[in-house]
Amino acid sequence: MRRFSALLFGLIAPLSLLTPMAAAATPATPDPISWAPCQEDPAVECGTLAVPIEWNRPANGTFTVGVARRKAADPAARIGALVLGAGGPGGSGVNLVLQSTRMLSPEVVRRFDIVSLDPRGTNRSHPVVCSTDLLLQAPGPIFKSQADFDRALEYNERLRADCRARTGPLFDHVDSLSTAADLDAFRAALGEEQLTFWGGSYGTLLGQLYAERYPQRVRAFVLDSTMDHSLGTQGFMDTETWGAQDAFNEFVAWCDRDSRCLQHGKDVRALWRDLLARADRGELHVPEEPGTQVTAPMLIGAAVGHFYDPRDWQSFSQLLADLDSGRAPSPGALSMAPLSMAALPMAADTTQEVSPNPFQIFCLDFRLPIRDYKEYARHLRRLAKIAPDMRYSSLALGPVVSCLGQPGPIPNPQHRLKVRTGTPVLVVNSLHDPATVYPWALSTTGQLGRSGRLLTYEGWGHIVYTRSTCATEAIDAYLISRTLPAPGARCPAVPPAEVQTLHEPVRPLPGTPGWMSARLFG
Repeated sequence: MRRFSALLFGLIAPLSLLTPMAAAATPATPDPISWAPCQEDPAVECGTLAVPIEWNRPANGTFTVGVARRKAADPAARIGALVLGAGGPGGSGVNLVLQSTRMLSPEVVRRFDIVSLDPRGTNRSHPVVCSTDLLLQAPGPIFKSQADFDRALEYNERLRADCRARTGPLFDHVDSLSTAADLDAFRAALGEEQLTFWGGSYGTLLGQLYAERYPQRVRAFVLDSTMDHSLGTQGFMDTETWGAQDAFNEFVAWCDRDSRCLQHGKDVRALWRDLLARADRGELHVPEEPGTQVTAPMLIGAAVGHFYDPRDWQSFSQLLADLDSGRAPSPGALSMAPLSMAALPMAADTTQEVSPNPFQIFCLDFRLPIRDYKEYARHLRRLAKIAPDMRYSSLALGPVVSCLGQPGPIPNPQHRLKVRTGTPVLVVNSLHDPATVYPWALSTTGQLGRSGRLLTYEGWGHIVYTRSTCATEAIDAYLISRTLPAPGARCPAVPPAEVQTLHEPVRPLPGTPGWMSARLFG
Protein backbone atom coordinates (compact mmCIF):
# COMPACT_ATOMS: atom_id res chain seq x y z
CA MET A 1 0.00 0.00 0.00
CA ARG A 2 2.88 2.41 0.72
CA ARG A 3 4.18 2.24 -2.85
CA PHE A 4 0.76 3.29 -4.17
CA SER A 5 0.45 6.14 -1.69
CA ALA A 6 3.98 7.40 -2.31
CA LEU A 7 3.40 7.47 -6.04
CA LEU A 8 0.01 9.06 -5.69
CA PHE A 9 0.43 11.88 -3.25
CA GLY A 10 3.57 13.14 -4.94
CA LEU A 11 1.61 13.65 -8.15
CA ILE A 12 -1.37 15.80 -7.16
CA ALA A 13 -1.07 18.93 -9.30
CA PRO A 14 -1.86 22.59 -8.65
CA LEU A 15 -4.84 22.06 -10.97
CA SER A 16 -6.52 20.49 -7.95
CA LEU A 17 -7.18 24.01 -6.69
CA LEU A 18 -9.50 24.71 -9.60
CA THR A 19 -13.26 24.32 -9.30
CA PRO A 20 -15.65 23.35 -12.11
CA MET A 21 -17.42 26.00 -14.10
CA ALA A 22 -20.88 26.51 -12.68
CA ALA A 23 -23.76 24.94 -14.58
CA ALA A 24 -27.19 26.48 -14.67
CA ALA A 25 -29.90 24.86 -12.60
CA THR A 26 -31.95 22.14 -14.24
CA PRO A 27 -35.33 23.39 -15.48
CA ALA A 28 -38.09 22.56 -13.01
CA THR A 29 -40.38 21.19 -15.72
CA PRO A 30 -38.39 19.66 -18.61
CA ASP A 31 -40.32 18.56 -21.66
CA PRO A 32 -41.72 15.05 -21.27
CA ILE A 33 -40.00 12.19 -23.07
CA SER A 34 -42.02 10.46 -25.78
CA TRP A 35 -41.10 6.84 -25.18
CA ALA A 36 -41.32 4.21 -27.92
CA PRO A 37 -39.97 0.66 -28.23
CA CYS A 38 -36.32 0.66 -29.26
CA GLN A 39 -35.66 -0.68 -32.73
CA GLU A 40 -32.91 -2.93 -31.37
CA ASP A 41 -35.06 -4.42 -28.59
CA PRO A 42 -38.78 -3.67 -28.14
CA ALA A 43 -38.48 -4.59 -24.43
CA VAL A 44 -36.49 -1.37 -23.99
CA GLU A 45 -37.96 2.10 -24.51
CA CYS A 46 -36.02 4.77 -26.40
CA GLY A 47 -36.58 8.50 -26.64
CA THR A 48 -34.95 11.91 -26.82
CA LEU A 49 -34.58 14.78 -24.40
CA ALA A 50 -34.04 18.40 -25.48
CA VAL A 51 -31.31 20.19 -23.51
CA PRO A 52 -29.38 23.45 -23.98
CA ILE A 53 -26.13 23.44 -25.94
CA GLU A 54 -24.79 25.74 -23.21
CA TRP A 55 -26.38 25.33 -19.80
CA ASN A 56 -25.15 28.79 -18.77
CA ARG A 57 -26.69 30.32 -21.92
CA PRO A 58 -29.85 28.36 -22.68
CA ALA A 59 -30.96 30.95 -25.28
CA ASN A 60 -28.09 29.80 -27.53
CA GLY A 61 -30.03 26.81 -28.79
CA THR A 62 -30.80 23.21 -27.91
CA PHE A 63 -30.10 19.72 -29.19
CA THR A 64 -31.50 16.30 -28.33
CA VAL A 65 -29.91 13.64 -26.16
CA GLY A 66 -30.72 9.99 -26.82
CA VAL A 67 -32.10 8.17 -23.76
CA ALA A 68 -33.32 4.66 -22.95
CA ARG A 69 -35.25 2.86 -20.21
CA ARG A 70 -35.82 -0.78 -19.33
CA LYS A 71 -38.57 -0.92 -16.72
CA ALA A 72 -38.07 -2.96 -13.57
CA ALA A 73 -38.92 -6.61 -14.14
CA ASP A 74 -40.93 -6.63 -10.89
CA PRO A 75 -42.82 -3.30 -10.61
CA ALA A 76 -44.06 -4.18 -7.13
CA ALA A 77 -40.47 -4.47 -5.87
CA ARG A 78 -39.18 -1.44 -7.77
CA ILE A 79 -36.71 0.77 -5.87
CA GLY A 80 -36.13 3.50 -8.45
CA ALA A 81 -34.03 4.34 -11.50
CA LEU A 82 -30.50 2.97 -11.91
CA VAL A 83 -28.40 5.02 -14.32
CA LEU A 84 -25.60 3.27 -16.23
CA GLY A 85 -22.66 5.57 -16.93
CA ALA A 86 -20.88 4.62 -20.15
CA GLY A 87 -17.10 4.57 -20.50
CA GLY A 88 -14.95 5.80 -23.33
CA PRO A 89 -15.20 8.70 -23.84
CA GLY A 90 -17.52 7.66 -26.63
CA GLY A 91 -19.38 4.79 -25.03
CA SER A 92 -23.15 4.58 -25.34
CA GLY A 93 -25.40 4.60 -22.29
CA VAL A 94 -28.34 3.61 -24.50
CA ASN A 95 -26.44 0.52 -25.63
CA LEU A 96 -25.72 -0.36 -22.00
CA VAL A 97 -29.46 -0.31 -21.27
CA LEU A 98 -30.08 -2.50 -24.31
CA GLN A 99 -27.48 -4.96 -22.98
CA SER A 100 -28.36 -4.58 -19.31
CA THR A 101 -29.91 -8.02 -18.77
CA ARG A 102 -26.57 -9.54 -19.81
CA MET A 103 -24.35 -7.25 -17.73
CA LEU A 104 -26.35 -6.80 -14.51
CA SER A 105 -27.42 -9.28 -11.87
CA PRO A 106 -31.05 -10.51 -12.19
CA GLU A 107 -31.99 -9.01 -8.83
CA VAL A 108 -30.78 -5.58 -9.94
CA VAL A 109 -32.80 -5.85 -13.17
CA ARG A 110 -35.82 -6.94 -11.11
CA ARG A 111 -35.67 -4.03 -8.66
CA PHE A 112 -34.70 -1.05 -10.83
CA ASP A 113 -35.70 0.75 -13.96
CA ILE A 114 -32.42 0.60 -15.89
CA VAL A 115 -31.91 3.96 -17.60
CA SER A 116 -29.17 5.92 -19.33
CA LEU A 117 -28.33 8.56 -21.89
CA ASP A 118 -25.73 8.80 -24.61
CA PRO A 119 -23.33 11.53 -23.42
CA ARG A 120 -23.51 14.72 -25.46
CA GLY A 121 -21.30 14.59 -28.55
CA THR A 122 -21.61 10.80 -28.93
CA ASN A 123 -23.79 8.21 -30.62
CA ARG A 124 -27.47 9.32 -30.53
CA SER A 125 -26.68 12.67 -28.87
CA HIS A 126 -25.40 14.81 -31.76
CA PRO A 127 -22.02 13.06 -32.20
CA VAL A 128 -18.87 15.03 -32.88
CA VAL A 129 -17.85 14.20 -36.45
CA CYS A 130 -14.73 15.00 -38.44
CA SER A 131 -13.30 14.42 -41.90
CA THR A 132 -12.36 10.76 -42.27
CA ASP A 133 -9.46 11.70 -44.55
CA LEU A 134 -8.12 14.10 -41.95
CA LEU A 135 -8.50 11.56 -39.12
CA LEU A 136 -6.45 9.14 -41.19
CA GLN A 137 -3.60 11.65 -41.18
CA ALA A 138 -3.25 11.57 -37.37
CA PRO A 139 0.44 11.60 -36.35
CA GLY A 140 1.89 9.02 -34.03
CA PRO A 141 2.52 9.92 -30.38
CA ILE A 142 6.34 9.69 -30.51
CA PHE A 143 8.21 12.86 -31.45
CA LYS A 144 11.94 13.13 -32.12
CA SER A 145 12.28 16.87 -32.63
CA GLN A 146 10.64 20.24 -32.16
CA ALA A 147 9.54 19.99 -35.80
CA ASP A 148 7.58 16.80 -34.98
CA PHE A 149 6.02 18.55 -31.99
CA ASP A 150 5.04 21.55 -34.12
CA ARG A 151 3.51 19.30 -36.78
CA ALA A 152 1.34 17.65 -34.12
CA LEU A 153 0.19 21.06 -32.87
CA GLU A 154 -0.67 22.12 -36.41
CA TYR A 155 -2.54 18.88 -37.07
CA ASN A 156 -4.56 19.17 -33.87
CA GLU A 157 -5.52 22.73 -34.78
CA ARG A 158 -6.64 21.70 -38.27
CA LEU A 159 -8.62 18.77 -36.87
CA ARG A 160 -10.36 20.92 -34.25
CA ALA A 161 -11.37 23.44 -36.93
CA ASP A 162 -12.68 20.68 -39.18
CA CYS A 163 -14.62 18.94 -36.41
CA ARG A 164 -16.09 22.23 -35.19
CA ALA A 165 -17.24 23.17 -38.70
CA ARG A 166 -18.86 19.76 -39.28
CA THR A 167 -20.35 19.37 -35.77
CA GLY A 168 -21.53 22.89 -35.06
CA PRO A 169 -21.50 24.86 -31.78
CA LEU A 170 -21.92 21.75 -29.61
CA PHE A 171 -18.27 20.87 -30.38
CA ASP A 172 -17.08 23.29 -27.69
CA HIS A 173 -19.61 22.06 -25.08
CA VAL A 174 -19.27 18.27 -24.91
CA ASP A 175 -17.59 18.28 -21.49
CA SER A 176 -18.73 15.84 -18.80
CA LEU A 177 -19.87 18.65 -16.48
CA SER A 178 -22.46 19.63 -19.08
CA THR A 179 -23.46 15.98 -19.42
CA ALA A 180 -24.01 15.90 -15.64
CA ALA A 181 -26.52 18.75 -16.11
CA ASP A 182 -28.12 16.74 -18.93
CA LEU A 183 -28.41 13.79 -16.56
CA ASP A 184 -30.21 15.89 -13.98
CA ALA A 185 -32.64 17.07 -16.64
CA PHE A 186 -33.20 13.40 -17.49
CA ARG A 187 -33.84 12.67 -13.81
CA ALA A 188 -36.44 15.42 -13.67
CA ALA A 189 -38.11 14.17 -16.85
CA LEU A 190 -38.28 10.69 -15.32
CA GLY A 191 -39.95 12.14 -12.24
CA GLU A 192 -37.30 10.73 -9.88
CA GLU A 193 -36.31 12.52 -6.69
CA GLN A 194 -33.01 10.61 -6.46
CA LEU A 195 -30.88 8.44 -8.74
CA THR A 196 -28.95 5.25 -8.22
CA PHE A 197 -25.84 5.07 -10.43
CA TRP A 198 -23.28 2.59 -11.67
CA GLY A 199 -20.56 4.10 -13.83
CA GLY A 200 -17.66 2.22 -15.37
CA SER A 201 -14.31 3.70 -16.33
CA TYR A 202 -14.76 7.13 -17.96
CA GLY A 203 -18.40 6.94 -16.86
CA THR A 204 -17.19 7.38 -13.28
CA LEU A 205 -16.30 10.99 -14.08
CA LEU A 206 -19.97 11.66 -14.83
CA GLY A 207 -20.88 10.05 -11.49
CA GLN A 208 -18.32 12.13 -9.59
CA LEU A 209 -19.45 15.40 -11.13
CA TYR A 210 -23.12 14.64 -10.61
CA ALA A 211 -22.61 13.68 -6.96
CA GLU A 212 -20.60 16.85 -6.40
CA ARG A 213 -23.14 19.15 -8.01
CA TYR A 214 -26.37 17.43 -6.97
CA PRO A 215 -25.59 15.64 -3.67
CA GLN A 216 -29.22 15.66 -2.56
CA ARG A 217 -30.10 13.64 -5.68
CA VAL A 218 -27.72 10.80 -4.84
CA ARG A 219 -29.26 7.59 -3.50
CA ALA A 220 -26.33 5.18 -4.08
CA PHE A 221 -23.48 5.75 -6.55
CA VAL A 222 -20.89 3.18 -7.67
CA LEU A 223 -17.65 4.34 -9.32
CA ASP A 224 -16.29 1.14 -10.89
CA SER A 225 -12.69 1.59 -12.13
CA THR A 226 -12.54 5.26 -11.38
CA MET A 227 -11.01 8.27 -13.05
CA ASP A 228 -8.98 10.74 -10.97
CA HIS A 229 -9.96 14.24 -12.06
CA SER A 230 -7.36 15.97 -9.88
CA LEU A 231 -4.14 15.17 -11.76
CA GLY A 232 -2.03 17.45 -13.93
CA THR A 233 0.15 16.43 -16.86
CA GLN A 234 2.96 14.73 -14.93
CA GLY A 235 0.67 13.05 -12.43
CA PHE A 236 -1.60 11.71 -15.17
CA MET A 237 1.27 10.38 -17.30
CA ASP A 238 3.23 8.90 -14.40
CA THR A 239 0.35 6.98 -12.85
CA GLU A 240 -0.85 5.63 -16.20
CA THR A 241 2.68 4.50 -17.06
CA TRP A 242 3.08 2.89 -13.65
CA GLY A 243 -0.14 0.97 -14.37
CA ALA A 244 1.17 -0.30 -17.70
CA GLN A 245 4.37 -1.57 -16.11
CA ASP A 246 2.44 -3.15 -13.23
CA ALA A 247 0.16 -4.94 -15.71
CA PHE A 248 3.18 -6.17 -17.69
CA ASN A 249 4.76 -7.47 -14.48
CA GLU A 250 1.57 -9.41 -13.74
CA PHE A 251 1.57 -10.88 -17.25
CA VAL A 252 5.18 -12.02 -16.79
CA ALA A 253 4.31 -13.56 -13.43
CA TRP A 254 1.44 -15.46 -15.08
CA CYS A 255 3.81 -16.77 -17.75
CA ASP A 256 6.19 -17.96 -15.05
CA ARG A 257 3.50 -20.01 -13.29
CA ASP A 258 1.11 -21.09 -16.09
CA SER A 259 2.04 -23.48 -18.89
CA ARG A 260 -0.71 -22.03 -21.10
CA CYS A 261 1.60 -19.08 -21.70
CA LEU A 262 3.58 -19.87 -24.85
CA GLN A 263 6.62 -18.24 -23.25
CA HIS A 264 6.38 -20.39 -20.12
CA GLY A 265 9.90 -21.22 -18.93
CA LYS A 266 11.42 -18.49 -21.15
CA ASP A 267 12.64 -14.96 -20.51
CA VAL A 268 9.53 -12.96 -21.41
CA ARG A 269 11.14 -9.60 -20.68
CA ALA A 270 14.06 -10.37 -23.00
CA LEU A 271 11.68 -11.37 -25.80
CA TRP A 272 9.65 -8.19 -25.31
CA ARG A 273 12.75 -5.98 -25.36
CA ASP A 274 13.91 -7.71 -28.53
CA LEU A 275 10.56 -7.15 -30.26
CA LEU A 276 10.57 -3.46 -29.32
CA ALA A 277 14.15 -3.11 -30.60
CA ARG A 278 13.22 -4.81 -33.88
CA ALA A 279 10.22 -2.50 -34.20
CA ASP A 280 12.49 0.52 -33.60
CA ARG A 281 14.74 -0.69 -36.44
CA GLY A 282 11.78 -1.17 -38.78
CA GLU A 283 12.26 -4.94 -38.91
CA LEU A 284 8.76 -6.04 -37.78
CA HIS A 285 6.14 -6.45 -40.49
CA VAL A 286 2.81 -8.21 -40.89
CA PRO A 287 3.70 -11.04 -43.33
CA GLU A 288 0.41 -10.91 -45.24
CA GLU A 289 0.66 -7.11 -45.51
CA PRO A 290 4.23 -6.31 -46.61
CA GLY A 291 3.65 -2.57 -46.39
CA THR A 292 2.41 -2.73 -42.81
CA GLN A 293 5.22 -2.03 -40.37
CA VAL A 294 4.73 -2.88 -36.71
CA THR A 295 5.96 0.06 -34.65
CA ALA A 296 6.88 0.21 -30.97
CA PRO A 297 3.81 2.38 -30.18
CA MET A 298 1.63 -0.25 -31.87
CA LEU A 299 3.18 -2.99 -29.72
CA ILE A 300 2.83 -1.02 -26.50
CA GLY A 301 -0.76 -0.07 -27.35
CA ALA A 302 -1.63 -3.69 -28.13
CA ALA A 303 -0.11 -4.80 -24.82
CA VAL A 304 -2.17 -2.30 -22.83
CA GLY A 305 -5.30 -3.36 -24.69
CA HIS A 306 -4.69 -7.05 -23.91
CA PHE A 307 -4.12 -6.21 -20.24
CA TYR A 308 -7.72 -4.94 -19.92
CA ASP A 309 -8.85 -8.52 -19.25
CA PRO A 310 -6.60 -11.30 -17.89
CA ARG A 311 -8.37 -13.75 -20.19
CA ASP A 312 -6.59 -11.90 -23.03
CA TRP A 313 -3.17 -12.75 -21.63
CA GLN A 314 -3.13 -15.96 -23.65
CA SER A 315 -3.89 -14.13 -26.90
CA PHE A 316 -1.16 -11.60 -26.07
CA SER A 317 1.22 -14.50 -25.56
CA GLN A 318 0.19 -15.77 -29.00
CA LEU A 319 0.81 -12.32 -30.51
CA LEU A 320 4.34 -12.25 -29.09
CA ALA A 321 5.02 -15.75 -30.46
CA ASP A 322 3.66 -14.82 -33.90
CA LEU A 323 5.69 -11.64 -34.16
CA ASP A 324 8.83 -13.38 -32.97
CA SER A 325 8.51 -16.19 -35.53
CA GLY A 326 7.36 -14.02 -38.43
CA ARG A 327 3.82 -15.43 -38.57
CA ALA A 328 0.83 -13.22 -39.27
CA PRO A 329 -0.93 -12.22 -36.02
CA SER A 330 -4.60 -13.10 -35.60
CA PRO A 331 -7.06 -10.45 -36.88
CA GLY A 332 -7.40 -7.56 -34.46
CA ALA A 333 -4.46 -8.60 -32.27
CA LEU A 334 -2.53 -5.43 -33.07
CA SER A 335 -5.56 -3.12 -33.03
CA MET A 336 -6.48 -3.54 -29.37
CA ALA A 337 -4.87 -0.23 -28.39
CA PRO A 338 -7.23 1.96 -26.36
CA LEU A 339 -8.55 4.91 -28.30
CA SER A 340 -6.65 8.16 -28.69
CA MET A 341 -6.28 10.52 -31.61
CA ALA A 342 -3.18 8.57 -32.61
CA ALA A 343 -5.32 5.44 -32.86
CA LEU A 344 -8.22 7.06 -34.72
CA PRO A 345 -7.06 5.83 -38.16
CA MET A 346 -8.08 2.34 -36.98
CA ALA A 347 -11.48 3.68 -35.87
CA ALA A 348 -12.31 5.78 -38.92
CA ASP A 349 -14.85 4.43 -41.39
CA THR A 350 -13.03 4.79 -44.70
CA THR A 351 -16.28 4.35 -46.64
CA GLN A 352 -17.75 7.56 -45.18
CA GLU A 353 -16.80 11.21 -45.64
CA VAL A 354 -17.01 11.81 -41.89
CA SER A 355 -16.34 9.63 -38.85
CA PRO A 356 -17.27 10.12 -35.18
CA ASN A 357 -14.57 11.54 -32.94
CA PRO A 358 -15.64 11.57 -29.28
CA PHE A 359 -12.13 12.42 -28.07
CA GLN A 360 -12.98 16.11 -27.80
CA ILE A 361 -14.79 15.18 -24.57
CA PHE A 362 -11.48 14.28 -22.94
CA CYS A 363 -9.85 17.48 -24.16
CA LEU A 364 -12.60 19.52 -22.47
CA ASP A 365 -12.39 17.51 -19.23
CA PHE A 366 -8.61 17.39 -18.80
CA ARG A 367 -6.14 20.18 -19.48
CA LEU A 368 -2.75 18.43 -19.78
CA PRO A 369 -0.44 20.92 -21.51
CA ILE A 370 3.13 20.40 -22.71
CA ARG A 371 4.93 23.56 -23.81
CA ASP A 372 7.47 22.25 -26.31
CA TYR A 373 9.58 19.32 -27.42
CA LYS A 374 12.09 19.75 -24.59
CA GLU A 375 9.38 19.33 -21.98
CA TYR A 376 7.90 16.41 -23.94
CA ALA A 377 11.31 14.69 -24.08
CA ARG A 378 11.74 15.13 -20.32
CA HIS A 379 8.42 13.39 -19.80
CA LEU A 380 9.48 10.47 -22.00
CA ARG A 381 12.77 10.02 -20.13
CA ARG A 382 10.96 10.01 -16.78
CA LEU A 383 8.32 7.56 -17.99
CA ALA A 384 11.02 5.19 -19.23
CA LYS A 385 12.40 5.06 -15.68
CA ILE A 386 8.96 4.33 -14.24
CA ALA A 387 8.35 1.59 -16.81
CA PRO A 388 11.64 0.01 -17.90
CA ASP A 389 9.83 -2.68 -19.91
CA MET A 390 6.86 -0.74 -21.28
CA ARG A 391 8.60 2.67 -21.75
CA TYR A 392 5.24 4.42 -21.33
CA SER A 393 1.53 3.66 -21.51
CA SER A 394 -0.43 4.39 -24.67
CA LEU A 395 -3.02 5.79 -22.24
CA ALA A 396 -0.42 8.18 -20.82
CA LEU A 397 0.94 9.50 -24.09
CA GLY A 398 -1.95 9.25 -26.57
CA PRO A 399 -4.47 11.45 -24.71
CA VAL A 400 -1.90 14.13 -23.90
CA VAL A 401 -0.61 14.28 -27.49
CA SER A 402 -4.14 14.24 -28.88
CA CYS A 403 -5.13 17.33 -26.86
CA LEU A 404 -1.96 19.38 -27.46
CA GLY A 405 -2.84 22.98 -28.24
CA GLN A 406 -6.39 22.76 -26.86
CA PRO A 407 -7.36 26.40 -26.23
CA GLY A 408 -8.04 27.33 -22.63
CA PRO A 409 -9.81 27.71 -20.42
CA ILE A 410 -11.65 24.41 -20.77
CA PRO A 411 -15.19 24.11 -19.31
CA ASN A 412 -14.43 21.23 -16.94
CA PRO A 413 -10.89 21.59 -15.56
CA GLN A 414 -9.41 19.19 -13.05
CA HIS A 415 -10.07 19.80 -9.38
CA ARG A 416 -10.24 17.94 -6.09
CA LEU A 417 -13.69 16.54 -5.39
CA LYS A 418 -15.96 18.20 -2.83
CA VAL A 419 -18.73 15.63 -2.42
CA ARG A 420 -21.09 15.63 0.56
CA THR A 421 -23.69 12.91 0.05
CA GLY A 422 -25.98 11.29 2.61
CA THR A 423 -24.94 7.79 1.49
CA PRO A 424 -21.20 7.37 0.84
CA VAL A 425 -20.16 6.78 -2.77
CA LEU A 426 -18.72 3.29 -3.37
CA VAL A 427 -15.40 3.23 -5.26
CA VAL A 428 -14.43 -0.16 -6.70
CA ASN A 429 -11.14 -0.91 -8.46
CA SER A 430 -8.86 -3.77 -9.45
CA LEU A 431 -5.47 -3.74 -7.82
CA HIS A 432 -3.92 -4.34 -11.26
CA ASP A 433 -5.95 -2.18 -13.65
CA PRO A 434 -3.91 -0.93 -16.65
CA ALA A 435 -6.32 1.91 -17.47
CA THR A 436 -7.94 3.45 -14.39
CA VAL A 437 -5.05 2.57 -12.14
CA TYR A 438 -5.33 1.67 -8.47
CA PRO A 439 -3.62 4.89 -7.27
CA TRP A 440 -6.53 6.77 -8.86
CA ALA A 441 -8.98 4.80 -6.69
CA LEU A 442 -6.96 5.64 -3.58
CA SER A 443 -6.90 9.31 -4.54
CA THR A 444 -10.59 9.52 -5.42
CA THR A 445 -11.59 7.79 -2.18
CA GLY A 446 -9.37 10.15 -0.22
CA GLN A 447 -10.98 13.16 -1.89
CA LEU A 448 -14.45 11.80 -1.07
CA GLY A 449 -13.53 11.53 2.61
CA ARG A 450 -16.53 10.52 4.71
CA SER A 451 -18.60 10.48 1.52
CA GLY A 452 -16.57 7.60 0.05
CA ARG A 453 -15.77 3.95 0.65
CA LEU A 454 -13.26 1.81 -1.29
CA LEU A 455 -13.69 -1.84 -2.22
CA THR A 456 -10.47 -3.35 -3.61
CA TYR A 457 -10.52 -6.31 -6.01
CA GLU A 458 -7.11 -7.90 -5.60
CA GLY A 459 -7.02 -9.22 -9.16
CA TRP A 460 -6.47 -7.96 -12.67
CA GLY A 461 -8.31 -6.17 -15.41
CA HIS A 462 -10.52 -3.19 -16.10
CA ILE A 463 -14.11 -3.04 -14.71
CA VAL A 464 -14.73 -5.06 -11.56
CA TYR A 465 -18.48 -5.72 -11.63
CA THR A 466 -19.18 -9.42 -12.36
CA ARG A 467 -15.44 -10.20 -12.36
CA SER A 468 -15.77 -11.98 -9.01
CA THR A 469 -18.67 -13.23 -6.91
CA CYS A 470 -17.33 -11.35 -3.90
CA ALA A 471 -17.24 -8.00 -5.70
CA THR A 472 -20.54 -8.49 -7.52
CA GLU A 473 -22.43 -9.37 -4.34
CA ALA A 474 -20.93 -6.38 -2.53
CA ILE A 475 -21.91 -3.99 -5.33
CA ASP A 476 -25.41 -5.45 -5.59
CA ALA A 477 -25.94 -5.15 -1.81
CA TYR A 478 -24.93 -1.50 -1.98
CA LEU A 479 -27.12 -0.71 -5.00
CA ILE A 480 -30.19 -2.48 -3.60
CA SER A 481 -30.03 -1.83 0.14
CA ARG A 482 -27.22 0.76 0.40
CA THR A 483 -25.19 -1.68 2.52
CA LEU A 484 -21.56 -0.59 2.37
CA PRO A 485 -18.61 -2.99 2.49
CA ALA A 486 -16.57 -2.73 5.67
CA PRO A 487 -13.78 -0.11 5.67
CA GLY A 488 -10.73 -1.57 3.93
CA ALA A 489 -12.76 -4.42 2.38
CA ARG A 490 -10.96 -6.49 -0.24
CA CYS A 491 -12.12 -9.25 -2.59
CA PRO A 492 -9.61 -11.98 -3.51
CA ALA A 493 -8.36 -12.33 -7.07
CA VAL A 494 -10.05 -14.82 -9.39
CA PRO A 495 -7.54 -16.70 -11.60
CA PRO A 496 -7.91 -15.74 -15.28
CA ALA A 497 -9.16 -19.19 -16.30
CA GLU A 498 -11.99 -18.93 -13.75
CA VAL A 499 -13.23 -15.43 -14.59
CA GLN A 500 -16.79 -15.58 -15.90
CA THR A 501 -17.43 -11.90 -16.53
CA LEU A 502 -20.65 -10.89 -18.26
CA HIS A 503 -19.16 -7.82 -19.97
CA GLU A 504 -18.67 -9.11 -23.51
CA PRO A 505 -21.69 -7.16 -24.81
CA VAL A 506 -20.07 -3.95 -23.54
CA ARG A 507 -16.75 -4.76 -25.17
CA PRO A 508 -17.01 -5.58 -28.91
CA LEU A 509 -14.46 -7.95 -30.34
CA PRO A 510 -11.23 -6.29 -31.54
CA GLY A 511 -11.44 -5.21 -35.15
CA THR A 512 -15.24 -5.01 -35.26
CA PRO A 513 -17.19 -1.77 -35.78
CA GLY A 514 -17.49 0.17 -32.54
CA TRP A 515 -14.43 -1.39 -30.87
CA MET A 516 -12.09 1.57 -31.17
CA SER A 517 -14.75 4.27 -31.14
CA ALA A 518 -15.97 3.25 -27.68
CA ARG A 519 -12.66 2.92 -25.88
CA LEU A 520 -10.18 5.12 -24.14
CA PHE A 521 -10.38 4.09 -20.53
CA GLY A 522 -13.43 1.91 -20.76
